[in-house]
Amino acid sequence: MRPPLPSNTPAPASSPLPGASPKSITGPVRGSATSAAAAPASIDGEVRRILILRALVLGDTICAVPALRAIRRAWPQAHIALMGLPVAREYLSRLDCVDEWRPFPGWPGLPEREPDVRALPAFLAAMHASDWDLAIQLHGSGERTNPFLALLGARWHAGFRSDAAWVPPADEARFAPWPLLGHETQRLLSLCRHLGLPADDDTLEFPLRDEDDVALARAWPGRAQTGPYACLHVGAQLASRRWPLRRFAAVAQALHDAGLAIVLTGTAAERPLTGEFAAMLAALGVPVTDLSGATTLWTLGALLRDARVLVCNDTGVSHVAAALRVPSVVVSCGSEPMRWAPPDRARHRVLAKPAPCRPCAYPECPNGHACAHALSVFEVLQALEDLLRSSAPSIPSVAISKEGPHAPSPAHPDLARPRQLPLQPHAGSA
Repeated sequence: MRPPLPSNTPAPASSPLPGASPKSITGPVRGSATSAAAAPASIDGEVRRILILRALVLGDTICAVPALRAIRRAWPQAHIALMGLPVAREYLSRLDCVDEWRPFPGWPGLPEREPDVRALPAFLAAMHASDWDLAIQLHGSGERTNPFLALLGARWHAGFRSDAAWVPPADEARFAPWPLLGHETQRLLSLCRHLGLPADDDTLEFPLRDEDDVALARAWPGRAQTGPYACLHVGAQLASRRWPLRRFAAVAQALHDAGLAIVLTGTAAERPLTGEFAAMLAALGVPVTDLSGATTLWTLGALLRDARVLVCNDTGVSHVAAALRVPSVVVSCGSEPMRWAPPDRARHRVLAKPAPCRPCAYPECPNGHACAHALSVFEVLQALEDLLRSSAPSIPSVAISKEGPHAPSPAHPDLARPRQLPLQPHAGSA
């Protein structure tokens, strides 16, 4: 990582209109022979140090990479720092478009981290001493984050604004309307287009190395002897975002019957959940390899890259699969599919049921979790069968017979089969 660049140049006046003549910045983009794009028209001056606010979890950070690349292309020689959460630090360490990770200290009104308000004055003084030229708010709509951004001491500011958000008056032209529709990646790229940055590449990144395969072999000694496998990720940060374990178990049973080994992924904190799930599979006679808590971020990527398919809740691992182009079936309970579903619908199938309370911010659903119970095992298996057949016809797929033990029960919307655990433990579930 390059050392911080000193800046003793007085701040030039901002161009009052976005249509002012842009200043051309030349030089190679990192890792590319393409020449750099023109600087945004509303910034008429040298930009040497950039701070980006994106204090969200891993999946949100992965979705922001195309916007980060656009910023790097516009200022290839600038030192770019991202202020975020610790969960994203390791991922950012392998990206060419970011030079430095800065910890987000928390801020009153923001849920991502509880702030130590007594430490905030010292934090803000340190930020002013860092001499930022440009601070960019890629966090959200700006009601709470724009005032925070303005206190960091940058010469210029840019970001999003909702109708209710305040923006620094001198920087108003550099704030784009917060999009209410569209995928998260495209929402963030809309700010890049507003600033005149090159925003024609929306691909995600998850840069793996050979060392990750070596580390995965240590974490999973039986990998070399395992044939085609499917990864199942039954956890999610919020319980309200999790599909019922019994339904995941029925899906795992069908994948096992189709000849795929079952591998569980998850964090160390999710071991009790995956342990309960593994016990369900044992009762069904389904062998399972539980790697929850045994993988790093990068060995998880190596594991997913070679998987036949991923079946998961709508959580960070789905964005890792999207970046690695691994086929996936994502069960979306409570989240916003339009905002977070992988755009490649041929490779990724996102299943969601309508609910008036989406998006849900409750840790536990107070309304009976209807959006989860309404999605049947049979629907998930149909999506899996179609996905596996279309993505690689030569590899065994999940064949769902329309008759016999795999047929949907006329009295029950879920898959009915011998020895299957009850899928709806509570009477009255949708």
